[in-house]
Amino acid sequence: MIDKKQSRLRRSRATRERIKLKGAHRLTVHRSNHHIYAAVISESGDKVLVSASTLEQEVRNELAGAKGRGGNVAAAKIVGARLARKAAAAGIELVAFDRSGFHYHGRVKALADAAREAGLKL
Repeated sequence: MIDKKQSRLRRSRATRERIKLKGAHRLTVHRSNHHIYAAVISESGDKVLVSASTLEQEVRNELAGAKGRGGNVAAAKIVGARLARKAAAAGIELVAFDRSGFHYHGRVKALADAAREAGLKL
């Protein structure tokens, strides 16, 4: 029997293969119940170029009064915008979105939309 994690990892394989063929930087997303993490990884997949998450002190300060702290859509929007700003500072403007097998709705969609609004091309 396949559990949720194995099912998610199976969904992520095809996306990763298509991105590898494109040869583009990859914006990966990982979410847990309490936090969301995003990183831009190089074309070869060996180096993290920029990253952002709800564990960063600046993000935690923005969420200080909010309910839930890091596991909600508001936190995902902050992380997406922060990642886009960091990527622009590093000279990265075009990335391929790798949702890591997570369904494209809720926090994952909010992060992608916020990154787009902040100037990152997905």
